[in-house]
Amino acid sequence: MRAWISAKTTKVAVFLLALVPLAWLATHRLGPNPIETITHTTGDWTLRFLVLTLAVTPLRKLLGLPELIRYRRMLGLFAFFYGTLHFMTYLWLDKFFDAAEIIKDVGKRPFIAAGFTGFVLLIPLALTSTAASIRRLGGQRWRRLHRLVYVSALAGVAHYYWLVKSDIRGPLVYFALIAALLLWRIVPASSRAAS
Repeated sequence: MRAWISAKTTKVAVFLLALVPLAWLATHRLGPNPIETITHTTGDWTLRFLVLTLAVTPLRKLLGLPELIRYRRMLGLFAFFYGTLHFMTYLWLDKFFDAAEIIKDVGKRPFIAAGFTGFVLLIPLALTSTAASIRRLGGQRWRRLHRLVYVSALAGVAHYYWLVKSDIRGPLVYFALIAALLLWRIVPASSRAAS
């Protein structure tokens, strides 16, 4: 009983911590360009939550903490949540839902196309994040589908890289983290296949 209460309490704490960036946006002055502040903050937190989601499996194995797996779905859904806020800021506050302008933007600007791709790839992952979806798709097909998270994360890094142009330290840090997590996945899988 104590373990169940502890797990539930910890999940609530993680959930509340994941809402802190949203609370910060809601309660702080957003500076002379609030749309830019909202866009950058939600974009940064989308990438951070993607990295945290991808880090759960390596961390649980390296630290010997199998219970970390219970937070992966929540972290992934928060990546989608902040990605949705990021995308809606662009659609609503920046483009006022002007479809023609958005289509032109996606075709003309690589960083918009990369961000759009990364967000679209998160949609099926969010929609199939339930236990019922895992049962319906079957474990193997579900796992293959959810490997798209790496493609989405890399598209997000490309979006960030093309956006900043000059100071590329931020995108490079995210790229290094995602590449390391992807290598951690690939290398053990290939060594198991070879044996």
